[in-house]
Amino acid sequence: MRAAFFYLCIIMKELLVRTLSGAVLVALIIACIMVSPWTCAALGLLIVAIGTFEMSRLQQIGNPWQIAFGELLAVGSYVLVALGALNVMLFSGLMLLLPMLPFLLALFSISSDFKSIAAFTFGSMAYLSMPCVLMVWMHELFSPKMLLLVFVLLWANDTFAYLTGKLLGKHKLFPRISPGKTIEGSLGGLLFTMVGVMVFSHYADWLSMKAALGMGAIAVVFGTLGDLCESMLKRQAGVKDSGKLIPGHGGILDRFDSVLFTIPFVFVYLLLL
Repeated sequence: MRAAFFYLCIIMKELLVRTLSGAVLVALIIACIMVSPWTCAALGLLIVAIGTFEMSRLQQIGNPWQIAFGELLAVGSYVLVALGALNVMLFSGLMLLLPMLPFLLALFSISSDFKSIAAFTFGSMAYLSMPCVLMVWMHELFSPKMLLLVFVLLWANDTFAYLTGKLLGKHKLFPRISPGKTIEGSLGGLLFTMVGVMVFSHYADWLSMKAALGMGAIAVVFGTLGDLCESMLKRQAGVKDSGKLIPGHGGILDRFDSVLFTIPFVFVYLLLL
């Protein structure tokens, strides 16, 4: 009995820590998006800088110079293009030169080969810098509310997929990568997210039903794929979380994996509309 009570106390403590840190993170994200484009850009910079370091851990990069070089490329490419999005054309054309640098690093490096350098540097720019830049562009081209809606849709999908999976989940969605995800949970996330965004668009005069349905579908599909892809990286690296920055939640990649995968597809969708 005492052991069961002790175990219950541990679970409740972990749940409390996870809830509080999650609430702080959500409030921080909302504030960064709604206050100004510069705070939105600062959020992107934080994701890129910390996420690139976590990527080095997942790819088992041990060379500190290679990690520093990857940070330079990822953060540098983000800053240059993000400043362009904010109408501060501070040498934005230099972005065109950055993809050449990994080739030069491999050429003059004795200990590292191009495959490992390219996987880390190009991976960080494509997986982190580009989506975060598009996040800033989305903030400016469309509206902060539209960007915030993407986050809300992803949060809704994650929450209802988890709850539905716990209650009804029997069939594994992708057991090789993520044993906890179920088909029933994914369908529950899809159903509740789509119904929720339809109701929201009915009362929001700035969001058409067509845009709402498309954004909802993209958030569910690509948010789930983004989560699975990050789980794949963690499984290959043999770690549970990408980092320990956020108590009860893991690292930056653990919390923003679905966002990074979804933002580019939502951005292109809204441009086509």
